[in-house]
Amino acid sequence: MSKVAIVTGAGQGIGFAIAKRLVQDGFKVGVLDYNPETAEKAVAELSAENAFAVVADVSKQAEVAQAFQKVVDHFGDLNVVVNNAGVAPTTPLDTITEEQFTRTFGINVGGVIWGSQAAQAQFKALGHGGKIINATSQAGVVGNPNLTVYGGTKFAVRGITQTLARDLADSGITVNAYAPGIVKTPMMYDIAHEVGKNAGKDDEWGMQTFAKDITLKRLSEPEDVAAAVSFLAGPDSNYITGQTIIVDGGMQFH
Repeated sequence: MSKVAIVTGAGQGIGFAIAKRLVQDGFKVGVLDYNPETAEKAVAELSAENAFAVVADVSKQAEVAQAFQKVVDHFGDLNVVVNNAGVAPTTPLDTITEEQFTRTFGINVGGVIWGSQAAQAQFKALGHGGKIINATSQAGVVGNPNLTVYGGTKFAVRGITQTLARDLADSGITVNAYAPGIVKTPMMYDIAHEVGKNAGKDDEWGMQTFAKDITLKRLSEPEDVAAAVSFLAGPDSNYITGQTIIVDGGMQFH
């Protein structure tokens, strides 16, 4: 019997790479994205048989619960949830708006809480435990310049991960997080563009401001992150909970 996973924000970037890897690992995957076209395109690239598109805004509790139910109705089970969806505005302190704050925390933190809540409810209804895997960031391990709001959300995710690991252990649910570094995704190129623009420089300069501290001297591919999530989603990580695995090429050592 195939295991079933849900990956939020799976239409592109790291989320798509994770969904692709989990399909390769033998999972059936619910591809959850706020954009129906992106979700359907991802499923077409993955597998009509082993991937299924659902649409939800992860900052909305009811939408997340409904989307999870659709995946369970479609595949008949749920074993792993990857709360990956996120946004990353560049936020020098004097530029932060209330709308930006509310939206970023709603998606990055709310998405983890609602995804974890829906996962717990489904695991309970299905009568077994499972794995919850949350997206934090290298910027949630150490403060990064100009990322007050984003970094704040990602520090929050680490705290939530530790709390839920304690709260859900008796139900046979492990909760861990992965912290990507500088990954070649559309979102990262947007950040680099903003940082460069704010400094009067180009996108490449923006990217290098982040890349200069990487011990392995290369930017991350989305597949590097997906490999760590594959480990957290599989049986080899069964005795690991409450942890954040840093996948950043050696920017931070813990």
